[in-house]
Amino acid sequence: MKYNSKEVIKIIKGYQAKKSKLLVILTDIQAKYNWLPPNAIEVVSEKLCVPLIDVYGVASFYHAFSLTPRGKHIVTVCTGTACHVRGAPIVLDRIRAKLDIEPGCTTKDDQFTLETVNCLGACALAPIVVVDDHYHGQSTPQKVDAILARYRKKKTTKRKPEKKIKKRKTTKRKTSRKTTRKAKKTK
Repeated sequence: MKYNSKEVIKIIKGYQAKKSKLLVILTDIQAKYNWLPPNAIEVVSEKLCVPLIDVYGVASFYHAFSLTPRGKHIVTVCTGTACHVRGAPIVLDRIRAKLDIEPGCTTKDDQFTLETVNCLGACALAPIVVVDDHYHGQSTPQKVDAILARYRKKKTTKRKPEKKIKKRKTTKRKTSRKTTRKAKKTK
């Protein structure tokens, strides 16, 4: 998504431009653009009257924020002890080969960003790969291919519009209980 200063200002106004809301404002900007564009950080600094260095300090302190553009899908591989012992290095190698990027990088088509973490706290599922907050446990190099295929950019093909079938209106004759009773009595 292309940066739009009006959208950033709208986010800031949504929090009444309070300095105390810096973290949530940055979170909303991150959610909108999938990273914190430098122009957005400057607007936040200006509108909140917070020194630019302080905004960058917050943005660079938290791992959830990215100061570089990220792909549409974030692929995270756990390299902690349990995952390492159960094959995380070969899973990571397969992902690097399939995406043709190193950890911390984004694919040329901006579809994937590859990251590694020391622990995800899901050791029973080791080795684990997370794509857009969806956990894929007990991953193998073969499973990686299927996991990435689910998230690859799908080409849209034009389909012919389906013909709509008109339903005929059917009307049921409403009969009251009295009419039914009278009919039974006359028989």
